[in-house]
Amino acid sequence: MTSSGDTRTAAPGGALRRLGEWCARHGVLVVVLWLVVLGGLHGLQNAFGGTYSDDFSLPGTQSNTGREVLQANAPAAGGTGAQVVLHDAQGPLTGVQSQVGQAVAALQQLPHVLSAANPLPAPGQPPTGAVSADGATGYITVKFDVTPATLGHSYIAGVDGAVAPLRAAGVQVEYGGPLGELARPETRDFSSEAIGFAVAVVVLLVGFGSLIAAGLPLVTALVSVIVGLSCLSLVAIAFTFASVSPTLATMIGLGVGIDYALFLITRHRQLVMDGVPPPVAAGRAVATSGRAVLVSGCTVIVALAGLYVSRVSFIGKLGAAAAVTVVTAVLGALTLVPALLGLVGGRIDRFHLREPVAEGARGESGTGGWHRYAQRVERRPWWFLAGGLVVIGVLAIPLFSIRLGHIGDGADPTSFTDRRAYDLVSAGFGPGANGPLTIVVDQSSVPAQSRAALAGSLQQALTGVPGAASISPPQPTGNGDVLVSTAVSAVAPQDAGTTRLFNHLKDDVLPQAVAGTAAKTYLTGTTAAQVDFLELISARLPLIIAVVVGLAFVIILIVFRGLLVAVKAAALNLLSIAASYGVVVAVFQWGWGGPALGVAGKVPIESYVPMMMFAIVFGLSMDYEIFLLSRVHEAWERTRDSRGSVAHGLEITARVITCAALIMVSVFAAFVLSDNIVVKMLGLGLAVSVLVDATVVRLLLVPAVMTLLGRHAWWAPGWLDRALPHIDPEG
Repeated sequence: MTSSGDTRTAAPGGALRRLGEWCARHGVLVVVLWLVVLGGLHGLQNAFGGTYSDDFSLPGTQSNTGREVLQANAPAAGGTGAQVVLHDAQGPLTGVQSQVGQAVAALQQLPHVLSAANPLPAPGQPPTGAVSADGATGYITVKFDVTPATLGHSYIAGVDGAVAPLRAAGVQVEYGGPLGELARPETRDFSSEAIGFAVAVVVLLVGFGSLIAAGLPLVTALVSVIVGLSCLSLVAIAFTFASVSPTLATMIGLGVGIDYALFLITRHRQLVMDGVPPPVAAGRAVATSGRAVLVSGCTVIVALAGLYVSRVSFIGKLGAAAAVTVVTAVLGALTLVPALLGLVGGRIDRFHLREPVAEGARGESGTGGWHRYAQRVERRPWWFLAGGLVVIGVLAIPLFSIRLGHIGDGADPTSFTDRRAYDLVSAGFGPGANGPLTIVVDQSSVPAQSRAALAGSLQQALTGVPGAASISPPQPTGNGDVLVSTAVSAVAPQDAGTTRLFNHLKDDVLPQAVAGTAAKTYLTGTTAAQVDFLELISARLPLIIAVVVGLAFVIILIVFRGLLVAVKAAALNLLSIAASYGVVVAVFQWGWGGPALGVAGKVPIESYVPMMMFAIVFGLSMDYEIFLLSRVHEAWERTRDSRGSVAHGLEITARVITCAALIMVSVFAAFVLSDNIVVKMLGLGLAVSVLVDATVVRLLLVPAVMTLLGRHAWWAPGWLDRALPHIDPEG
């Protein structure tokens, strides 16, 4: 049986071995090729690279349909709205009325501007509602024919020029909404990357003692990520990727890039210590650990591809962006790593701080500390299993109170103009004014003689709506086919009360107001689109979870041919994800430590963060699962001793998995320093998940469960075993 298995895997293993040896023997050529590719792609990126923006739509949702109806009947009112907020600390804005008029006129002349509404009424006209009760704060509503985020940062210079007379008169001018987001300083998370790299150096030096062995994973991961980001920028010429895409791709690319290189270098160093010539050792490392890297990388990519099940292009493209750097990380591990190992040769441990170590004891007797620990787990598996479940259970408790939503500008740093605009509007008009809901009633199919009655019925229904600070009287568009009104919530846009108001208006108030007529009602605007997006994501999250778990289950089943092993892998990974969700909820939603991370107050969990975390974490956790189980399975095939195999696998992989996990945790955790709160959430969530996965799951739950399952872990029905393809993760 073993012989036939070797025959089935010999060809692929031979191909990877030959690739590794060739790269090791032609190290200079391979390194030069990588540098040429790096320089060429970087040059193309600088010359032709695309831009990133959060301009996306949700076809088929009622908010998007309402926006289209409004644009068709009142183009100036149907665009994307933003606010230019004005505040005069010296007195009412009427004292600078001429400067306000100049600014409004100049804004109307800017490209892509449909309209700009003066907050100050003309003489003899009623108030516009855009000036606070004390007259010191007001806002100019600017409508764009595109989302401002797509206009490029240079567009802000034109806006600054338009409002220059106001600033010269001493008026504070801030930009809110999409315009404020465009005006934010460009985020460069270099400090996060530097901190992650610094911690990685320390971990590698402490873990393995060799300066060169510590530097190689960092160099190869950095080169791979830069190549991947250049590729992503070129792809962005044709496709629109979210602004957070390059940060997410960097985060994932660095994490897996360092890990993959570390697994290969660790196997290579052990072979060199055992007397194998360096080029041959590099080939064997690529044929064994390199194959595990290939399987692991494919698993991560499959998990990220599962995001397309959401049928939301914004979400799917975030997964695609991260997958680009995963692909380059795998390519770097299989080619650049052996090339550098070939150039270094036998000098890999020449500069060391202490006695260099690689995989640890490899003998059959197993006398290392990890082996003894595994034996303790074997003697009391139920105790270790219970302990691990208790830890994860405690961490996961906050998950049961999770509230998805959109993080408003009020949680941003005060250095951002949109945060200052948010505070001015909240103080002058109430927090709900930062996210008004636009009510659109399409009465084009209603007979002209019935429209007055419809408007009256609508006005009556919109009076005294619970949770609304104000709702303006419905006004017809120029052609009379659409009625438009604005509802302002009594609480902030990201508050649960605003979501309740949205649903009450959409599901109850508006349908009842137009009952018996042919009119159609919609709620549109930025806040309405965010709530629609939230409900869409919430409805599709279970499907994404099912698809990603199912795909991962199939991959583990194919690789290790054990039904219970595959079930165990899927179940334990779900537990580590639940624990990370709980920590994110406690920190951001409950506010336990949020202010220390630069988050102002309590915020909901961004609607798409759990979906992204699930796909990424499930893919990454399979890394350690595959590397650990491949060694356990290797020993099982050789000895048929289930308990001894678990101890052997844990002993061989514990050091490298622990170091790899600490590096990935440091890379992810460093991104909590980002100004982007979504990046903070992802960084903290991924760091906690990897930490839990590499400690509680890998060191407590996996050995305990594998011990309890015994030889049954590797059982599969005969018909299933015959149907599955044969893949050996370690060649």
